[in-house]
This record gives sequence, C-alpha cells and structure tokens, in this order.
Amino acid sequence: MTIPELVAQIKKKKSFLCIGLDTDTNKIPKHLLTEEDPIFEFNKAIIDATHHLTVAYKPNTAFYEAYGVEGWEALKKTIAYLNTNHPEVFTIADAKRGDIGNTSTMYAKAFFEDLAFDSVTVAPYMGKDSVEPFLSFKDKITILLALTSNPGAFDFQTKEGGDKQVYQQVIQTSQTYKNAENLMYVVGATKSEYLKEIRKIVPNSFLLIPGVGAQGGSLQEVCKYGLVKDTIGLLINSSRGIIYASDQKDFATAAQHKAFELQQQMQAILEK
Repeated sequence: MTIPELVAQIKKKKSFLCIGLDTDTNKIPKHLLTEEDPIFEFNKAIIDATHHLTVAYKPNTAFYEAYGVEGWEALKKTIAYLNTNHPEVFTIADAKRGDIGNTSTMYAKAFFEDLAFDSVTVAPYMGKDSVEPFLSFKDKITILLALTSNPGAFDFQTKEGGDKQVYQQVIQTSQTYKNAENLMYVVGATKSEYLKEIRKIVPNSFLLIPGVGAQGGSLQEVCKYGLVKDTIGLLINSSRGIIYASDQKDFATAAQHKAFELQQQMQAILEK
C-alpha cells in the first residue's frame, strides 16, 4: 500500500485510527481457549467488528513469537485474512527490527514478502545500513523508532548531542537515506509536547502515535501539534483500550464501541 492510498482511506473513513493486535491468551475471553487457534479467532472477531472504523492494524510480533510456531501461524493467518478481506487496511508489523545490512534484508523479506505486511517498525540505532534494506522494497513503508512513549525514552532519546537531541538527529539523518520518502516515524502520545519540534524537521511525514488510551496520551494534544492539513499525517494507535474492552462473549462488540468512540473524536477533529 502506498501513502496516497492510506490518505484516501483516512478521508473516506474519517478516521486515522490504528488498532494494535497485542493478543495475549491470558487476557482474551476464556471461551475462545477451546478453539483450535484462539489467537486467530480473537483477532478475526476484532477485525470483523472494527474494520470499518480503522485504517490500520498493528500486531506486536512479540505477542505471537512468545507462542512459538503456533503463534507465528496465528500471525500469518491474521495478515492473510486482512489482505484477503480488507486489502484497503494498512498493516504494520510492530517488530522493531534492525541489524547489519544482510540481516536487515532477511528481516524485510520475512515481513514484506512472506507475511505480506505493508510496513514494519525498525530500530535506527545501527544506522543507515540497517535501515536502507527495508526502504529498498517497492510500495512498502519503514516506520522508524524516533521518540517512544515509555519512561526509559529519556535515557537516550532526549539527550543532547551537539545542538540537537538524539531523537531529532535520528529523524534528520534518516531523511538523507535512499528512498526516505517511504519513512514514517514512531512518536509516543505521551510526548506530544515534542511534536512541534518534530514537525519542523518532517513537516509532512506520517507519524505512528502509540500511547493514546491505556498509556494516558491525549488525542487532542497530539492532533494540535502533529496533524498535517492535507494528508493528516497521523496514525493514532490504541491496543489494550480497544481489544480488551471486555473479557466476556461480547468482547468484539465492546471493542467496536471503543473504536467507534475514538473514530467519532477523530471525525470531529477532521471536520474542524
């Protein structure tokens, strides 16, 4: 999927919501545990209930890798289900990969070719030759970790290095990479006060914003500083706040209600 296609979906659905499929068998409704593949059945129900309200889904791969082969199969089935039934929805492999060139190429093949994700999150610490292999894939998006929502982000990301903080250097330097037009950036919703500075460096790039909802980030604050007039330029992720709205048999309906609440807030913002 290309960025213009994503923008078209945002405008059609009046939503820039991304739903995180961080599926944990300890948290899903107990009645699903008798299914042959409880993780996939949970994801399928969430997708069926919310696909008209969201423009993206973001499985965090750790929640699948933790279950070994069965978890990886559930991930493959989930993405195949999305690509077959809802190809208009943007898919994000939240894998946070990044290694030397030949290894990054293999990571990119795993997520872009085998699993057929539209995008993958990548850690930039090893620099250019760990990121550009992802950027070499046509019509695929690389989402670079820039300023994350966790408390430990202050250990390194906001440290001064010369006349800029590290996260600013990461964003600025990455813009010199080959095919940098296929970059997005992760910026935590709990760091909304930094968005004004980020927009000075990348005024038009898409930002993936986790942390709205369970982590306490404010949708209004994020949009105030981060929204781009023509393309919107934001994907707001909510995981636990939507998918675990209920642990009973009504879990999909409850998730739909939570997604609808966020979509309605986004529509109001867009209509302003």
